[in-house]
Amino acid sequence: MNENLPRPRSAIYLLPNAFTTANLFAGFYAVVQAMSGNFEVAAIAIFVAMVLDAMDGRVARLTNTQSAFGEQYDSMSDMVSFGIAPALVMYEYQLQALGRWGWIAAFIYVAGAALRLARFNTNIGVVDSRFFQGLPSPAAAALVAGFVWLSVDNRIPDYESLAWLAFVLTVYAGISMISNAPFFSGKSLALEKKLSPQNVMLVLVLVFAFVSSDPPIVLFLLFIVYGLSGWIVWYWRWRRAQQLHDSRRESREAEVAGSKPEGASTSHKVDQAGRPPSPSPSRSEPHIADSQDQDKPKDWFKKD
Repeated sequence: MNENLPRPRSAIYLLPNAFTTANLFAGFYAVVQAMSGNFEVAAIAIFVAMVLDAMDGRVARLTNTQSAFGEQYDSMSDMVSFGIAPALVMYEYQLQALGRWGWIAAFIYVAGAALRLARFNTNIGVVDSRFFQGLPSPAAAALVAGFVWLSVDNRIPDYESLAWLAFVLTVYAGISMISNAPFFSGKSLALEKKLSPQNVMLVLVLVFAFVSSDPPIVLFLLFIVYGLSGWIVWYWRWRRAQQLHDSRRESREAEVAGSKPEGASTSHKVDQAGRPPSPSPSRSEPHIADSQDQDKPKDWFKKD
C-alpha cells in the first residue's frame, strides 16, 4: 500500500540540506576572513550562519522532510560555524596576544560547543522544550562574534585589557554552553498559532528596523542580556526551592511542637538546689517493699 503513495521529490529533501550547507560555508568563510585579518567580515559571516541555521530546520518542518541524516549534518555544520569558527576568529583577533592563555580559552570554547551539541542530540525529548539546557551554541557564537564586530566597528584600540576581556567572554561562553542553566527557547510562544501572518510580518519589520539602527551594538547587547538570562532564571528557581524547603521545615517543626503533651515541658524542672526532683512513685505501681513481703512464703509454725 505504501508503494502507491506519492513520494516527495528529491529536490524537496535537498532544500533543507542546502541551507545547512550554506551555514557550513558561512562558518568556513568566517575562518578564512579571520586568517586574512578581515575580522568585521568574519563576524558578519557568523551571524549569517545563525540565520541560515534557523532556516534549515524550519524549512524541513514545513516541507515534512526531517531525516536522521539532516539532523547529523546540521550538528556537524553547527560545530564548524558556532564552535570552531568563533574560537578561531576571537583567537586571531585578541587571544593570540595572551600566549598559551589565549589558546586555552579558545579550546575551552570549542570543547564546550562540542559537548553542548552532543548533549542536545542525546537529550531531545527528555528536557523541557521551553528551555535550553545550557547556552545554545548559536547564542554563544553571537556573544563572541558580536564582541569582535563591536570592537572593530568602533575602532577600539588593542590594549591588553581588551585581550583579557575577550578571554573572560570566551571562557564564559564556553562554560555556559555546558552548564545546566535554563535559557528560554521561545518554543512556548507559538507565534504561528497566536498571531496572524500580518502581525508576524509587522513584528519582523520592527525587529529588523531596531537591529539595523546600529547592528553591532544592538546585537551584542541583545545577546549579552540573553546570555545572562539563564543564570537569572536558575538563581530564581534556586531561591524558590530554598524558600519552599524552609517553609516545609518550619511547618514540620510546628506540627511536632504542637503534638507534645502538656506535662512534657515540666519534665526538666529542677528544685531550688539545682537538682532535678526525684520521681514520685506512681499510685498504680505497688511499693517495692510490699511486693517483696507479698512474695515471701508465710511460716505457719512460727510463734507470734
